Amino acid sequence: MLGDINEWPATTLDWKGFGKAIDDNAMPNKKTYNVNGDSGIKAQIQFADQKQEFNKRPTKISRRSLSRSISQSSTDSYSSEERPQQPSTGYSLPHSAQTKAKGTLPAPKEAMKIWLAYPAASYTDSSDDETSPRDKQQKNSKGSSDFCVKNIKQAEFGRREIEIAEQEMPALMALRKRAQGEKPLAGAKIVGCTHITAQTAVLMETLGALGAQCRWAACNIYSTLNEVAAALAESGFPVFAWKGESEDDFWWCIDRCVNVEGWQPNMILDDGGDLTHWIYKKYPNMFKKIKGIVEESVTGVHRLYQLSKAGKLCVPAMNVNDSVTKQKFDNLYCCRESILDGLKRTTDMMFGGKQVVVCGYGEVGKGCCAALKAMGSIVYVTEIDPICALQACMDGFRLVKLNEVIRQVDIVITCTAPQPSVLKGNKNVVTREHLDRMKNSCIVCNMGHSNTEIDVASLRTPELTWERVRSQVDHVIWPDGKRIVLLAEGRLLTLSCSTVPTFVLSITATTQALALIELYNAPEGRYKQDVYLLPKKMDEYVASLHLPTFDAHLTELTDEQAKYLGLNKNGPFKPNYYRY
Repeated sequence: MLGDINEWPATTLDWKGFGKAIDDNAMPNKKTYNVNGDSGIKAQIQFADQKQEFNKRPTKISRRSLSRSISQSSTDSYSSEERPQQPSTGYSLPHSAQTKAKGTLPAPKEAMKIWLAYPAASYTDSSDDETSPRDKQQKNSKGSSDFCVKNIKQAEFGRREIEIAEQEMPALMALRKRAQGEKPLAGAKIVGCTHITAQTAVLMETLGALGAQCRWAACNIYSTLNEVAAALAESGFPVFAWKGESEDDFWWCIDRCVNVEGWQPNMILDDGGDLTHWIYKKYPNMFKKIKGIVEESVTGVHRLYQLSKAGKLCVPAMNVNDSVTKQKFDNLYCCRESILDGLKRTTDMMFGGKQVVVCGYGEVGKGCCAALKAMGSIVYVTEIDPICALQACMDGFRLVKLNEVIRQVDIVITCTAPQPSVLKGNKNVVTREHLDRMKNSCIVCNMGHSNTEIDVASLRTPELTWERVRSQVDHVIWPDGKRIVLLAEGRLLTLSCSTVPTFVLSITATTQALALIELYNAPEGRYKQDVYLLPKKMDEYVASLHLPTFDAHLTELTDEQAKYLGLNKNGPFKPNYYRY
């Protein structure tokens, strides 16, 4: 049974100055950088017939997908042994290219090959070092080795990405500025398991500024930005994550965050429930000192409700996934932009005229359908819920069964995690039978948190051939030559293959921070061992912190209007049952 939201005291909102409107000085001072720096590598290649000399410096701004495809296609002739270790800039010419620059002059065609072999600035994906981070001995500039990342030398690049993200996360920066003196999380020891991106880094550093100690692992094996993880490790955060972890690495990283001599967490911030599951499984006694859990995903919330129903939830938990700001902005508006980004980066396809089937018309499905329709795609929808189905029809989409269109569609997208999130993403929405019937070059991807919606396991059979095209893109080839394009091996497309709008993540991250503060500062007995929703007043507060970005001005109720409507002038303005 959910806690009564009406009985929630506004502990979080009672801090000094916390109810004030965000000021113009909440944003951090902008910093400028010498992008080219002094450490660019110069390679001189002299042509015999022209006697020309070229100074080649790496371009530090480029599309990651382009740099990935160029570096892969142009460096196949060079073995990993031929490549020297990358310097602090993250770039190097292949050894064979350096040799040719000093000796016999290459033909123009070969020289072009050498030039293309010069890696572009895709910091996360351009590393040639295949050594597992678990086998490396790394230390940051302060001498600490309490972390495990791909390459600590990438910290400078990660720091720049974090500072860019700060400019689009006004609410977190405001919290950091206002509550720094109060230190509302002083004494908090937060263990987190989320996507490790520049936006998450801003959240982590905000929690640190508010007094918390943090240890962090990734909730997805493909979504970590290596340079950001390095920047956090350089700043002193114990981070255990890198892009492309194995399943064993994934659980090892979580364990390194939790199982630490002389340090025990008292708060959990989870995305997907894996961290909570691991502590329950391996270290159940830790829950004696844990004050609460904050969970932001459909899958993780489902697990919490299961524990609560079984009487096994031994600490209060905050369900931020079903907060209005999370549902509408992170799910609807975020996916409306990120679905196009992920598909474009991985496949370079044009959307106009393509036939697409979207499985599920919840908030995520609504965002995906709206974006694809706006790009000129022909969109079909599958649904089990008659209310969502009717919404799809009223929005102009044709409601079908997957079997009816599977032979003709160009793209299949699964996003079946329904609302409310007491349920989770479905299993085997796209089965092997569907996969067998798809047309040649059909693109298959998943917008849900877990990888259960597409039956990927059924594709790992001897008669099918897997061919890696580029990072997160696989061709699965049938004996007759037909192939499908599988993205991220059926895992979450949004952060595996693309980025998410920073402003949207600012809303989610602010909600998470306030939930942590509320649970940590709540007096004993306020929250029972149950799953609670975020108070609507706190939802409204998160939204208000972001309005100044748009130079938006809220209308205020007069005393007479407030009395007539039976509302408090400061909110909340809608009842708990209101559907936005």
